[in-house]
Amino acid sequence: MTTTKNTADKTASKNSEVSTGSTGSTGSTGSTGSTETVLVLGATGKTGRRLVRRLRADGVPVRAASRSGEVRFDWAEPATWADALTGATAAYVIASDEHPDAVGPFVEQAVAAGVGRFVVLSGRGIDLVGPDFGQGMAAAERAVRESGARWSVIRPNNFAQNFDEDLWREPLRDGRLALPIGDVHEPFVDADDVAEVAAALLTQDGHDGQVYELSGPRGLSFREAAEQIARAAGHPITYVELTPEEYEADLRASGWPEAAVKAFSALFALHRTGVTAAPVDGVRRVLGREAASFEAYVERGVGAGAWS
Repeated sequence: MTTTKNTADKTASKNSEVSTGSTGSTGSTGSTGSTETVLVLGATGKTGRRLVRRLRADGVPVRAASRSGEVRFDWAEPATWADALTGATAAYVIASDEHPDAVGPFVEQAVAAGVGRFVVLSGRGIDLVGPDFGQGMAAAERAVRESGARWSVIRPNNFAQNFDEDLWREPLRDGRLALPIGDVHEPFVDADDVAEVAAALLTQDGHDGQVYELSGPRGLSFREAAEQIARAAGHPITYVELTPEEYEADLRASGWPEAAVKAFSALFALHRTGVTAAPVDGVRRVLGREAASFEAYVERGVGAGAWS
C-alpha cells in the first residue's frame, strides 16, 4: 500500500517545520490557580484534545471548539466565531492553511471580545518553508504579534503520534512506509509534551512574547523510526525512499488536490535540508524536564495495539 492518503494529512495539522526560538522562563504545569477561560481551537485534533484534557484536569475552564466539537467553530464561517469566543480570556490558535486570510480578523474579534492571551501552534521552519506550506501558521504568528495582547508561539517538530494516529499508521500496519526524506534525522516530539507546554503558556506568567521550538531529545531517520516500530510491534516494515517526483505522483494518484501536493512537497524539501534535524530544548525550558523519548512513545503505542 502506498503512503499517500495517510502521509498527506491536512496541512494545517501536520505542524513539523523551523525557526529560532527565543529564550523564555521555565515553569511547570500542575495546579495553576489560573483565572483564564481558554478557547481551544482544533479541540478534536492531536494537540487540541490533549490540551483540553490537561486544562480541565487542572480545573481550568475550557471552551473546546472545532467544526464538530462541543463548541462549533469554522474558519470559513465567521458567524461561528462570536459564540466560540463567549467568555474566553485566552485562546489556543490552530490556523487553517485553507483560510489564512481569516486569521487576522478572528484575532481582532477575539481581542474585542475579551481575549487577552494567545498561544499559537506553529511549526519549526515556518519562516523557511516558502509559500506552499503553513500559510495559516504564518498568518497566526503575525496576527497575535500585532494584536496588542499577550502572546507566545510554539514551533514543534513532526509529532511522534503521526506514526500511530493518522499520517503513517496504515502504511506501517501494512508493512511499507514510503517517503522522500532520505537519511535526514528528525527529533520527533510527543504531542503530550506539546499540549503540556501549551497549557503552561496559557495559564502561567513569564512566557509573553516568546517563541519556543519543541522537539524530542534525539533525532533519528524515518527509516530508523520505522525499524524501531517494526522491532517493537513484532512485524516487518519496509522503508522505501521515494524521489520528490515519485512522491508527488503518489499523492496525485490518490486524489489529493494540487495545493496539498505542493504543500507536502515543500515540507519534505525543507526537512531534506536538515534545518529541523537538531534537537532543541523548548520542552525543558518551559516544563523543567526533558522531552519524552521516541522509544517511550513506541512502547506506549505497541501496548495500545497501534500497529497490530
